[in-house]
Amino acid sequence: MKYYLGVDVGGTNLVAAVVDEDDRILAKASCKTNLPRKPELTVEDIAQLCHQAVEQSGLSMAQMESVGIGVPGIVNLETGVVEYSCNLDYHNVPIVHMLKEKLPLPVFAENDANVAAIGEFAAGAGQGCQSMVAITLGTGVGGGVIIDNKILTGFNYSGGELGHMVIQKGGRPCNCGRRGCLETYASATGLIQTTIEKMRQYPDSLLWKIAPTEAQVEGKTVFDALKKGDAAAKEAFEEFIDALSCGVVNIIDIFQPEIVCIGGGLSRQGRVLTDLIQKVADQEEYNRDGKHRCKIVTARLGNDAGLIGAALQGKYR
Repeated sequence: MKYYLGVDVGGTNLVAAVVDEDDRILAKASCKTNLPRKPELTVEDIAQLCHQAVEQSGLSMAQMESVGIGVPGIVNLETGVVEYSCNLDYHNVPIVHMLKEKLPLPVFAENDANVAAIGEFAAGAGQGCQSMVAITLGTGVGGGVIIDNKILTGFNYSGGELGHMVIQKGGRPCNCGRRGCLETYASATGLIQTTIEKMRQYPDSLLWKIAPTEAQVEGKTVFDALKKGDAAAKEAFEEFIDALSCGVVNIIDIFQPEIVCIGGGLSRQGRVLTDLIQKVADQEEYNRDGKHRCKIVTARLGNDAGLIGAALQGKYR
């Protein structure tokens, strides 16, 4: 049996996991990312988490084949340099070299949404397909595009940044420097902002009872209030669905994949999301009358997709 380490570098959390050759997670360790801070400190935490995960698995570091990292942003696959990450505020950070200095293993790095797509494609909802687009709803909106069993990276490794398509010209400012990007409305961060806007608009909303201060608003706050029939929560949710559906239909029209897989923290809502998006796609996508239709599905691996996909870098490269 071979074992691999996978690391998910998120805007909120860092997670490391030991994954076996059957794509099973044996142990995990995590901590807060604590942004903003120097990448050297983040790499130090990654190394410590890798050691913790290996220890919890009952294995040794010598039994690990490699370490794979999923990082938000543009990762040069040849040099292992994070050329740009707006969420981490990284510019030309040699993350592979930095981690190699701390761990005696081969190290690989790739865009986090791409590794999540690889994980879901190989071991989750994409099994048996040849084309799939994965959308990860987290701090931002990540995208991974797999066509004919190959991940689309572009000639400069920045392909698949689906969260930065503009769906509202002149809309909310995005960390990438544009305005109105999909992730400013359809990510957990975007949903939180929409929820706060509705709370300010509706001071009697149940949202205030669930989150007495704006600082306490979370991605799930709107769903908790929605279950109780709150009107403000309903408006916030509908705006979120409208934005996400707009992005998904654009993606379907461009790539026409067999499935669009929705992952990330907000995907825990399951068919509450996918059924509504599918309904919009059935009405609006270009091939809506075609025999072969794209299906909207929930990621099967949940937040583990990025960890498994990151680890798979060492298995398949």
